[in-house]
Amino acid sequence: MMSQPAEIEWKDGRVPVSTRFDDPYFSITNGLEETRHVFLDGNRLPQRFKPGFHIAELGFGTGLNLLAAWQLWQQAGIGGKLHFTSFEAFPMQSKEMQKSLAVFPDLSELAGPLMDAWRKGATEIDAPDLHARIIIGDARQTVPAWSGRADAWFLDGFSPAKNPELWDPVLMNQIAVHTAEGGSFATYTAAGHVRRSLRDAGFIVSRIAGFGRKRHMSVGVLS
Repeated sequence: MMSQPAEIEWKDGRVPVSTRFDDPYFSITNGLEETRHVFLDGNRLPQRFKPGFHIAELGFGTGLNLLAAWQLWQQAGIGGKLHFTSFEAFPMQSKEMQKSLAVFPDLSELAGPLMDAWRKGATEIDAPDLHARIIIGDARQTVPAWSGRADAWFLDGFSPAKNPELWDPVLMNQIAVHTAEGGSFATYTAAGHVRRSLRDAGFIVSRIAGFGRKRHMSVGVLS
């Protein structure tokens, strides 16, 4: 699983930064609030939650988005399992993930099962109300090979300027192919070429207010 581990340095001793992509894993001001604004609110969650709801994600990173979605699922009281599939090329080492998530004490109870699995090299988490699977490898190969379809996508790769592979038009088309009818996406980026690729793939794309210093972000629904 850890054949191509993430390469990490720390900003202010608490925010992980990818040295490979020269980009932080989450907002320096408040990573959890950023996740809630961009990915949860951006996909109109929890309003759209239903039994068997499936979230897919490009870029697992620290696991923060998974934990925030799982927490929201529990608070919504839907019943049954939330399904979560994430695609990650450069997985974090467990000690780095643990240090990253320690910044978010509100998520500490949910972080336990994730860390237990990650330390063992497991890429699946099965809990009474969650089934999560992290698929390791280049998303340009792993997404097309995936048999699932997501109700909501979290597009959370590093900046398109620094990680263009994860915003490739062919991959954006595969996101649409692997989206359920009426499904959605949300992403922190408002880069024009990303929005065009998603529009060309079949999404109705909107630019809305971003989080913090980011003026805009993008959301969309499969037409």
